[in-house]
Amino acid sequence: MAAQPTLMTLHIQLEPLHLPYPVWRRLQVSADCTLRKLHHFIQAAFGWHSCHLHEFNTGLHRYAEPDEYGDLDTRDDRKIKLRRVLNPDVRLRYVYDFGDAWQHVIALEDTVPWQSSGTWCEVLDGAGACPPEDVGGVPGYLHFLEALQHPDSDEGRDALEWIGGQFDPQRFDVHGANAAVQRICNNLWG
Repeated sequence: MAAQPTLMTLHIQLEPLHLPYPVWRRLQVSADCTLRKLHHFIQAAFGWHSCHLHEFNTGLHRYAEPDEYGDLDTRDDRKIKLRRVLNPDVRLRYVYDFGDAWQHVIALEDTVPWQSSGTWCEVLDGAGACPPEDVGGVPGYLHFLEALQHPDSDEGRDALEWIGGQFDPQRFDVHGANAAVQRICNNLWG
């Protein structure tokens, strides 16, 4: 018997251990979404560019893109649906870019019946700008933010040029994030 279609409300937060501003997103996602599709939704909602490897981890199992070496400890994230690995008692970890090691914690906030089937996602809320791609993880990001505090210094000018002219670490555009997620829904990525 097929499971009743449901929507899951997820709170996804970039681990705030050393970040000066919270960076989080609240998504409503169909429970039948695969972890690979969730990866794409997270990338769009946060503003990452999906140009690095990623992994989901429950503490018991790892889920990622299969590699050519056949890592037996990692399960194929294209074959695992969100409803199978996330419940109110489980925190799912999502790591993006193993070099910068951006750790995200995914918590299930709510589930509601859904009258449709298939994969769907909507960005409901959020806070904070996503750190720039390839900034160097938490230490590099903190250094980047410090450089921006001194825009007239050589380092400050270099940081502004590298980022394209401006960066507000507290800015989040829910409409822009949702538009990016909707493009994925409509184009059937993942």
